Amino acid sequence: MADELETKLSAARTRLILDRPFLGALALRMPMVAVDPEVCATIGTDARSFFYNPDYIRSLSLDQVQFVVAHEVLHCALSHFARREHRARNRWDVACDLAINPLLIREGLTPPPGALYDIGFEGMMAEEIYPCIEENPDQETHDDHFYDKDDSGQSGDRQGDSQSSLKPQEEGDSGSSAGESEGEGGGSKPDQSDDRHGDRQSSRKPQEEGGTGSNARESEGEGVGSKPEPEPESKPEPKPEPKPLNETEREQLAVMWRQRLAGAAQQALQAGKLGGSLARLVDHLLQPELPWRMMLARYMTAMSRDDYSYARPSRREGDAILPTLRSAQIDILVVVDTSGSVSDEEIREFLSEIDAIKGQVRARITLHACDAELAAGGPWVYEAWEEFSLPEGGLQGGGGTRFTPVFEWVDNQGLRPDLVVYFTDGMGEFPKREPACPVIWLIKGRGKVPWGQRIQLN
Repeated sequence: MADELETKLSAARTRLILDRPFLGALALRMPMVAVDPEVCATIGTDARSFFYNPDYIRSLSLDQVQFVVAHEVLHCALSHFARREHRARNRWDVACDLAINPLLIREGLTPPPGALYDIGFEGMMAEEIYPCIEENPDQETHDDHFYDKDDSGQSGDRQGDSQSSLKPQEEGDSGSSAGESEGEGGGSKPDQSDDRHGDRQSSRKPQEEGGTGSNARESEGEGVGSKPEPEPESKPEPKPEPKPLNETEREQLAVMWRQRLAGAAQQALQAGKLGGSLARLVDHLLQPELPWRMMLARYMTAMSRDDYSYARPSRREGDAILPTLRSAQIDILVVVDTSGSVSDEEIREFLSEIDAIKGQVRARITLHACDAELAAGGPWVYEAWEEFSLPEGGLQGGGGTRFTPVFEWVDNQGLRPDLVVYFTDGMGEFPKREPACPVIWLIKGRGKVPWGQRIQLN
């Protein structure tokens, strides 16, 4: 039966290599280890190996086995074990599965029973999905993520107990090593009679081989009447069991899987078999990640960059045309979605970030608010030297979401801002035509934008 399961897993991996070389190349990097049902009810990974319950694999079709193998390798390749940070473990695990499963389904793989899937989360990263999930989700993943600790800081008692119960077997079934190391039992001086072979060597070997000293003497043909029974020559090694990662292991494995991800993507591209959704995901993961505050500061700084001017000077200054450093104030329109999807606390945090950047780039800020219509009392204008904050009375709203009124207002006023920054969840009516001015959308949630630069807030 064990041979049958190994054949089934090998066949699934071979099919991935032939049909989906990106996933197949990653799958080759993960050893497959059978474990007891008490350790793993279905499948799981600790970012090192693929662990499986033989009964569970036996219950799946070959197509479903391909799915579960690809599912676990993507957890590792996408470094989900290193990206949780401050987030709650169960909620993060659900977000990771909701990010992976749509990718595999789009690749044509068949999910097993219980695999999480939500059509609304297609194309989203786990960080984007996480805030859209309830704090204590009823959903559960169909696999075990052994690489992480739970929220109480414990490392998983199942794995810890299993490791401790295996230790005596790894160090010698008779338990003599433990006694010798603690100074217990009368066998702490079994090698004093072996002076002709060197006290150092004989006293070191028993500790390495289980503490009985029998193997050392038997290999030398010595029969000194040692009582412990010799270990069998073909003693099977204990099976590796999953355990959570410490900080050093997490960092090392993240680098290793990033390299594997890049290599697998290159192989798949050469074979012409890297799907569009996976290709976009790989491009995103291999690019350096920047926090949204840094990205926003980069755009605003680029807009206000000092530059040289070669304009002809006044004749009073001479005939030579020399470059002069020109510095100009920029006009930024900041719009806040007040439809109710963004909290007052989030709005204040967002405005404080704009205020911090504004002082560095000499920006004149025009603030407007909109839900289905423009907010009454707006706009509010802040010069570069003025503090940018909420107007007195706050921003009123709470209706539906439409983005069209803001851009219609810009056209009607004849304004040409250097940059429009729109803070929203992205779920609303967009103008049919892209405006002439550049637009940055700071998106909270999973909303998509038809044009402009999208920056994810979560």
